[in-house]
Amino acid sequence: MMTPLAPRHPPDRTGEPPPAPLDESAWLHLDPAEAAAKAAGLPLGQRFRLGPEITPVQHAFLDRHGYVVFDAVAAPAEVDTLLAEIDRVEAELLAAGQQKVHGVPLWFGPDPDGNEYLYRMGFSSVRSPYLSNFVRDARFEPIRRLIGDDARIGEREKDGVVFNRYVNAPGSLRPNLAWHTDALRDVFYNWRMPGPMLNVGLHFDRIRPADGGLRVLPGTHTQGAFSTLFRKIHFVTQAPDPREVAVETWPGDLTVHDGRMWHKVDTSPRQGWPSLRRSMYVPYVRDAVLEKDENSPTPAYLRLFDTIVKWRAARARKRIKG
Repeated sequence: MMTPLAPRHPPDRTGEPPPAPLDESAWLHLDPAEAAAKAAGLPLGQRFRLGPEITPVQHAFLDRHGYVVFDAVAAPAEVDTLLAEIDRVEAELLAAGQQKVHGVPLWFGPDPDGNEYLYRMGFSSVRSPYLSNFVRDARFEPIRRLIGDDARIGEREKDGVVFNRYVNAPGSLRPNLAWHTDALRDVFYNWRMPGPMLNVGLHFDRIRPADGGLRVLPGTHTQGAFSTLFRKIHFVTQAPDPREVAVETWPGDLTVHDGRMWHKVDTSPRQGWPSLRRSMYVPYVRDAVLEKDENSPTPAYLRLFDTIVKWRAARARKRIKG
């Protein structure tokens, strides 16, 4: 049995506890129309409990708004161990001077103390048996079936299990991520909207609306191709939108959001380590198996992003030494 480790930066568990998730015990057998009516009357910040099945109201809420939040899917001890595992893997990668995993670049930059820090890592579960076992736990089976009966966890496909860190500090590589949709490439090439693109994320920090974090535009997952391309400038527009909703999380929460909707990560008004926000996204794949290994080439679009990221990191290091 693995001995639990302490994360370098434990999550903030002070303050108010989360609201209790919705009690759906009387609604489990609603038909789609009844469930849609119930979902329409719920607040946009509604929290749900993940059980053995996705309930009719949970389905309806996701269909209507494009996202859903599940309360405390990971226990506090699991959150701590997962964060400590990421710290351990980061130290291994830094010691080895490794810049890529399975062809996907690792994004290193200075942290608030001026030390090298891993802001984004793909294929994180490949280097952690604990993390690999965790994402395959039976509690996530309803999420897999929500994606599709034929869905699988692509630990060695796409970018694998992706771990993200955001910090607002001088020289930070990732203080935010501007408005975007994940359907841009499909719409640009085919001029039509793809089917549902569900992103499954585990959250490790207490993020209040005032703390920045994930913002979504509810309902935009059903928009047309023109709005997907031109409602905002992808990865450039950062300005608030009057319709945006802050997705509030506590450590261990799980979110599902449709990648066709407009979403962003807002900058925290806090500075340094208090602004830290961490999340992990698990890929559920339905298309043909295409696993990657250490000999896999880096896709062209990732080479471009990597060049930009390394340029930003070099500038940040120069300013800090400056």
